[in-house]
Amino acid sequence: MTYKEDFIAFMVRSGVLTFGDFVTKSGRKTPYFVNTGNYKTGAQAARLGDYYAACIQENMPQGIDCLFGPAYKGIPLVVSAAASLYRSYGRDLPYCFNRKESKDHGEGGFMVGCKPQDGDRVAIIEDVVTAGTAVRESIELFKHVAQVEMKALFVSVDRMERGTRDCSTLDELHQDYGIQVFPIVTVREVIAFLHNNPVDGKVYIDDAMKRNMEGYLAEYGAR
Repeated sequence: MTYKEDFIAFMVRSGVLTFGDFVTKSGRKTPYFVNTGNYKTGAQAARLGDYYAACIQENMPQGIDCLFGPAYKGIPLVVSAAASLYRSYGRDLPYCFNRKESKDHGEGGFMVGCKPQDGDRVAIIEDVVTAGTAVRESIELFKHVAQVEMKALFVSVDRMERGTRDCSTLDELHQDYGIQVFPIVTVREVIAFLHNNPVDGKVYIDDAMKRNMEGYLAEYGAR
């Protein structure tokens, strides 16, 4: 089993990847949902970091000076990814994250962790990008920190949906900012792996669910 397939099974077992009837923040009715807020144990955090680290190492084995996790969900993600990169690959990358509100006492500021410098190559660690708002805010945020190069964006799942244009939100971010985008898995990979393939004896994507997901992608998927 590849790390991608193992990650899909891990999401299902963790209750993070679920199937049914849901409504996304954008108002779209979707047959599946990814909620990384359902990770809640140390073991899950450690394994999640391993999957991000594997994706980072596979796609960018060099060329990154700093990892950034947007508050709030990106904070545990960037910490676990940085720890796993060191533990598994010996890459000791600095990491940082932002506060929602700037601190006006002590050392002050709105960044926690490493202090990015001019010329640093930064990778953003996120969960699932829908509209890309948090990523765009992060890129704008760094304009007030240092003249960094936003090198890459790593996400857990690419839903492969249209953003404000015909292409996907991730492709929009690449077009608008020149940032490389790497998902651990795509929804197409989820369908291919789980279709009539049981996890712990249960089939999560049967023929009917596959039709629903394909129908959703036909309506909202990137062209």
